[in-house]
Amino acid sequence: MTTAFAHVMPWTEEEYLALGETPDRVELFDGSLFVSPAPTPLRQRLARRLANVLEPPAQPVGLEVYLAVNLRLKPGRIPIPDLVVTVPIDIDQVVQDAASVVLVAEIISPNNAATDRVLKMHYYAEAGIEWYLLVEPDAPSLCLYRLEGSKYLEYASAEPGTPLRMDAPVKVDIDPVTLLSR
Repeated sequence: MTTAFAHVMPWTEEEYLALGETPDRVELFDGSLFVSPAPTPLRQRLARRLANVLEPPAQPVGLEVYLAVNLRLKPGRIPIPDLVVTVPIDIDQVVQDAASVVLVAEIISPNNAATDRVLKMHYYAEAGIEWYLLVEPDAPSLCLYRLEGSKYLEYASAEPGTPLRMDAPVKVDIDPVTLLSR
């Protein structure tokens, strides 16, 4: 099945939301659509396993973990991160507000590495999301960034056998091997 978007630019947020669910991952960035295929099974596995690791320490501190939500960074800017950790939200809302997110995670794909490492990192920082986690499946590695002023600075990183030690927003150790083992 092919999804076609017959539209003259720019897209409004209302037009974007009227698309409804699609077989593709469609994100809105300042009037333009960024369309990519659904995540591969490997990326889905990584996201699910990361959620499984983060959820137990998130619950006691009043946080929730979600996969692939529409996240409004500002009007007209709605990415779909691989994972978010949030304060309690209204789960019936189509779009969640960035103000509720304490951590956003992206699993880097060879087809859109620059989007995750540059564009989304900049936009998440601009929206004030305190923590940004990048998962590099090929390395495998994890890199946790903390918002300092208007940009992210590396806070901690991990490679196989050396866990990422997070003390905020949740307290957990994550070894990249546990996320990537087949």
